[in-house]
Amino acid sequence: MTATAAPVRRDPAPAPVRRRGPGRRAREGLTGWGFVAPATVIVLGLSIFPAGWAFLLSLQKWNGFSVPEPVGLANYQDMAQDPDLAAAVGHTLLYTALFVPASVLLGLGLAVALNRRIVLVGVYRTLIFLPFVVSAAATGILTTYLFNPQFGLVNNVLRVLGLPQQGWLEDPQQAMVVIALMSLWGQAAFTTVIYLAALQDIPAELSEAARVDGANRWQSFWHVTFPQLAPVTVFVAIWQTIQAIQLFDLVYTTTRGGPLKSTETVVYYLWTSAFKDLEFGYASAVAYGLFAVTLAITIGVTIYSRRSTVGGIG
Repeated sequence: MTATAAPVRRDPAPAPVRRRGPGRRAREGLTGWGFVAPATVIVLGLSIFPAGWAFLLSLQKWNGFSVPEPVGLANYQDMAQDPDLAAAVGHTLLYTALFVPASVLLGLGLAVALNRRIVLVGVYRTLIFLPFVVSAAATGILTTYLFNPQFGLVNNVLRVLGLPQQGWLEDPQQAMVVIALMSLWGQAAFTTVIYLAALQDIPAELSEAARVDGANRWQSFWHVTFPQLAPVTVFVAIWQTIQAIQLFDLVYTTTRGGPLKSTETVVYYLWTSAFKDLEFGYASAVAYGLFAVTLAITIGVTIYSRRSTVGGIG
């Protein structure tokens, strides 16, 4: 018998590469722009164009009806000599100092508590996140219901317990604290969700190795887990600071800047200048000043965090 040679299997020749001609590339480009054009128009129409118009308006004096009068940088110079704006800045800084650290710490604590296997953990997470989706109007109504000095629930509880009742929203010393507490009730869910997602991305082996080496729960969290959360902490702090600087809705639905303008924030002062005093040029200047401060804070914190991270690695 003679052995038959197995047939040699040959791979098919590669298909020739077809180069796209200029016409086809142009059609593909037009198709892509056709998809993104509506969103681009919306972004330009609702953000960039109003921002440019507001900048031009900040260089003018205009009450919304008469012909705009160019004043150059006079509106920005008036900002430095405006005592009401200085008071609003102080109120905003006070609110930021009360709200941001408490929001970060409470969100981190809740995230650590929920990052474990417990019964009905999904229900707890839903209940914590629920206030975040509640509208500002509903939060304002709830705030009034709880902290009204005459018929508020908190004062009724204090009365039953025999404790002195408080002025709350009608007390200039307490009104901003109440607003910070209600903001914390509504916004802590955001930091909780962000921290919870970050905690679930940290390998459990790191904490287990630290426990094997003799570290307790607090040492394991502080030296192993928390350093992994540094970028998230920077993001949350920047985000909540921006939200604090832009506080308006809760003030508008509760105190309207009172009592005695003790809760008048920068954004509420801006709104009053524009839509009550009809000083649209000056209000636009205040808006751009607020934008510059927000941008400077964001850039400064980001640079500091990057340098700290590089130094820690080095």
